[in-house]
Amino acid sequence: MNFAILAFPASNCELDAYYAITDVFGEEAALVSYDSESLIDFDAVIVPGGFSYGDYLRSGAIARFAPIIPALREFADSGKPVIGICNGFQILTEAGLLPGTLQKNTVAQFVCRDQKLIVTNNQTPFSDLYDDQEVITLPIAHGDGNYYCDDKTLKSLEENNQIVFKYQNNPNGSLSDIAGITNQQGNVLGMMPHPERAVEKILGSDDGVKIFTAMINFVKEREVAFNE
Repeated sequence: MNFAILAFPASNCELDAYYAITDVFGEEAALVSYDSESLIDFDAVIVPGGFSYGDYLRSGAIARFAPIIPALREFADSGKPVIGICNGFQILTEAGLLPGTLQKNTVAQFVCRDQKLIVTNNQTPFSDLYDDQEVITLPIAHGDGNYYCDDKTLKSLEENNQIVFKYQNNPNGSLSDIAGITNQQGNVLGMMPHPERAVEKILGSDDGVKIFTAMINFVKEREVAFNE
């Protein structure tokens, strides 16, 4: 299968994602520029972390106007998997592909460390290889990771089982300890922790492997279903 990894001005995690997909999982991947207008040749999309457009104005707020975003919306609407990591999560919320927003950490500083997460929904195309309530360790690196939404949106997230990951010990003040959510359809995931930096034990953890393996399985099973 073929992953598209979006690259915006000043983003800096696209190569982490690229090498994870190609070296660890042996799948094809291509860096797709923010000024491209099509994702037609791809099976999955990664919106990586970094500081798109220098995080000026607000994290992800300028990237939402990039030429690639309409194609990303169309891709997501088709049911194919999209994962936004860190700044990618921020971009997905700004673009309206996920509800809520990411605000500055309540600790008023950039946090960078390994973080324990709880898998609160293992029935998504990204998490179905984990056990329910499994505790995993992924690195975090963000200054604007404080997830917020209004009460109505939070109730909807909970009722539709869209909260996939929660922090075991909240590092940034996120509402309800939220670390990652999906859209209602379940094919778009946004998360602040970095699974692409946890795909080999030598890096400190390989707990991110199951997220990308689940995505790969989802695409291949989807292709079989369409061809039957």
